[in-house]
Amino acid sequence: MEEDDAVTALAALSHSHRLRIFRMLVRQGPSGIPAGEIGEGLGISQTSASFHLKELDRAGLITPTREGRFIRYAVKVEGMRQLLTYLTEDCCQGQPELCGSSIKKARAVCTSKGGSK
Repeated sequence: MEEDDAVTALAALSHSHRLRIFRMLVRQGPSGIPAGEIGEGLGISQTSASFHLKELDRAGLITPTREGRFIRYAVKVEGMRQLLTYLTEDCCQGQPELCGSSIKKARAVCTSKGGSK
């Protein structure tokens, strides 16, 4: 991941609605959630949800899939993995074995779900 891509992803996550949407999709996993349920689940209008979903998609953090008249959104594990890898790649002077357990766990989860770096 390039620096500009990381800035775009972090900017997308810097809004409370988008962060809540992203976390909801992470919990849901690869099956995702229909767009209508996202707005309802967070108590925001469909117009607002659509706007925020577009920003997360543009940042490469989620992916839409059309199902008839509906669009289902899911977390894009590869985008999340790339962002976490970018943020932690120089951890402990490039020696991740020296980092705390939370960094190791995050990297292990991202590697197991999205492939290796």
